[in-house]
Amino acid sequence: MRYFPVFLDLVAGPVVLVGSGAAALAKLRLLRAANARVRWYRNDGAAPPCEEAHEVISGVAPDAVNLTDAVAVVAAEGSPADEVVAARARALRIPVNVVDRPELSTFIVPAIVDRGDVVVAIGTGGLAPVLARRLRARIEALLPARIGELAGLMGRYRSRLARALPTYAARRRFWERIVDGPIGAALLAGRPLAAEAALARAIGNTQPENPRSPIVLIGAGLGDPDLLTLRALNALQDADVIFHENVGAAVLDCARREAERVVITGAAEQEVHAAVRAGRRVVVLVRGDADADRFPFLRAAGAAIVRVPGVAALTIALPVQEAA
Repeated sequence: MRYFPVFLDLVAGPVVLVGSGAAALAKLRLLRAANARVRWYRNDGAAPPCEEAHEVISGVAPDAVNLTDAVAVVAAEGSPADEVVAARARALRIPVNVVDRPELSTFIVPAIVDRGDVVVAIGTGGLAPVLARRLRARIEALLPARIGELAGLMGRYRSRLARALPTYAARRRFWERIVDGPIGAALLAGRPLAAEAALARAIGNTQPENPRSPIVLIGAGLGDPDLLTLRALNALQDADVIFHENVGAAVLDCARREAERVVITGAAEQEVHAAVRAGRRVVVLVRGDADADRFPFLRAAGAAIVRVPGVAALTIALPVQEAA
């Protein structure tokens, strides 16, 4: 990963936009969609379009553009002026994007899927914008139209849930049930009032959790992450701690980043039992098949064992040799 994805709050601004023409106008529209305060330097002499920036300044040379108070700079002139603006921004340590010039940029503007409070950014490091747009189209088709409303509803009830469930793990599991269950489905189906009422009732009726979640045993096969089943991926994303047989970084990278990773050693019995007693979600990730008999100490942990198929079943077609 060459570029680290971040989300910037541009409301305070200003964002300095330098350039004229279609490329600059496209960036202006994108920045205004993020409620950015834009100072637009343009030198084409034309009247500003209806998507007017907060400030429109004409007749200023690239080396005289005021960058000192900018939170970000976008250069879209498509001429050597962009190089001047980019060099000045870098000297001031201000993030700068030069349209179609990733070698001059310190940040890249991704392809964006905007669902209000849910935003998905797709980047290719400036190498393949067409590919990023194709991926955006696919994600647009997958994401429910009201997914941002669901995020907003959850945000409004965060503080109330924090009072009802003081531990982070309990809150995370509560929200997982909301997102995956009928309350989330109701909102996505266009019943926001019913969803909110049900959420308020659910928070009011929270009960202490069963302190012992089942142990999830996953067989990772040969360790190819592309072959992991959806159930295995979901279990890895839900895990608090993953005990593994050195299955490889590619498979472990599919897990939740906050999950603790522990290599199975001679001390695994005590470590697994302690994690189960603490109410943590335990995943045991092993090479080959998920065979609980290989790990008898799992049965002594006092929790149910759930075997999850880790790799998709493969059917191998052997060639048939015809008789001569």
